[in-house]
Amino acid sequence: MSVHQFQPDLPAPSNTVGPITWAKKHLFSSIFNSLMTIVLAFIVINSLWAVLNWAFLNADWVGTTRDACSREGACWVFISVRFEQFMFGFYPEAELWRAKLFFGLLAVFVALLAYEHTPKKFIIWLVFVNIFPFFATGLLYGGILGLEVVDTHLWGGLLITLVIAIVGIVVSLPIGVMLALGRRSEMPIIRSICTLYIEIWRGVPLITVLFMASVMLPLFLSHGSELDKLLRALIGVVMFSAAYMAEVVRGGLQAIPKGQYEAADALGLSYWKKITFIIMPQALKITIPSIVNTFIGLFKDTSLVLIIGMFDVLGIGQAANTDPEWLGFSTESYVFVALVFWVFCFSMSRYSIFLEDKLNTGHKR
Repeated sequence: MSVHQFQPDLPAPSNTVGPITWAKKHLFSSIFNSLMTIVLAFIVINSLWAVLNWAFLNADWVGTTRDACSREGACWVFISVRFEQFMFGFYPEAELWRAKLFFGLLAVFVALLAYEHTPKKFIIWLVFVNIFPFFATGLLYGGILGLEVVDTHLWGGLLITLVIAIVGIVVSLPIGVMLALGRRSEMPIIRSICTLYIEIWRGVPLITVLFMASVMLPLFLSHGSELDKLLRALIGVVMFSAAYMAEVVRGGLQAIPKGQYEAADALGLSYWKKITFIIMPQALKITIPSIVNTFIGLFKDTSLVLIIGMFDVLGIGQAANTDPEWLGFSTESYVFVALVFWVFCFSMSRYSIFLEDKLNTGHKR
C-alpha cells in the first residue's frame, strides 16, 4: 500500500495578486471609477509637480542677499540667512554656543530614551527629569560659573518653543495623574477640589490663561517682587495642560476592569501600591494615544505665546516677514515653520505607535 504524497502548494494565479490586479479591483473596477481615478491622478500629479517645481527645481538656495533670489521658485536664501534667528531668536551671537549645547544635549537625551536597548534607561530618565532642567536653566540664563546673564526676553525661535513644550509636557503629566486620582477619590473634599480645578481650567481658552499669567498675575504679587515673563507663561501652560491631562488619565482609570481593583485589594496592597504597580501602568498604556495627542496639541499651542510678546518659531517667522529687505517671502517663512512643527509632531506620533506596539499584550482589536 503506497503512502499518499502531498504536493507543494502552487503559487496564487497571476490574475489574483500583484499591483496590477489590485489596481483593477480598486481603481478601475468600473467606467465611473476609472474616470475618477484618471481625473484625480491628473490633479494630484499636476499639484505635486507644481510644488516640486517651486520648492526645489526653480528654487534659490545659495546667497546672502535678496539679489540671490532671481528665479521663479522659492527663495530658501531667506531661510538660510535667518536660520539662527528661527532657531534661537535674539539670543546674543557671542553666547549662541550655550543654546547650541542645550539643543545637542537635549537631542542626546531624547535619542537615548527613545532607543529601545539603551542600558540603564531609568537612571537616564531620572537625570533628564531631575538634573537636566536645572543645568539647562543655568546654561541658558547664566549668572553662574561666570556665564553672562541672558534675559529671557532675548530667547526666541525654536528654543523658546522647546522650552515651553518640554516643561509643559514633563510637569503637566504627573500633576494630571494626581488630579485624576483626586477626582476619583472617595474623600469628598479632595474630589471636589480636583473637579473644580479641572472644570475651571478646561472652561477657559489658553490665550486667556496666558493673558492672566502675563498681565494679572503680577498684580497679586507683593510690591517690588516680579516673576519673569517666561516663568509666568510656563506656570500658565502647565496648569492649563494638567487639567486636560487629568481627564485623559481619568478615562484610562475608568477603562480598567473592576476586577483589577478587587484583585489588588485581595492581595492586601495599600492604596498607593495598588495604584503604582497595578492600576496606573495599565491606565497609562491604554491612554498612550490620547496622552500623545494632548502633547502634540500643547506643542502647537506654544505659538500662542506670541500674544504676550514672546517670539517662538512662528513669531520669529512673522517678524522676519516684516523686514523691508525681505518683503515678499512670507510663503517660504510659513512653509519652513510648518515643516518644523510637522517634524516634531510626526516624531511624537510615530513614537507613540512604537510604544503601543511594544506594550501590546494581545488585547488590540
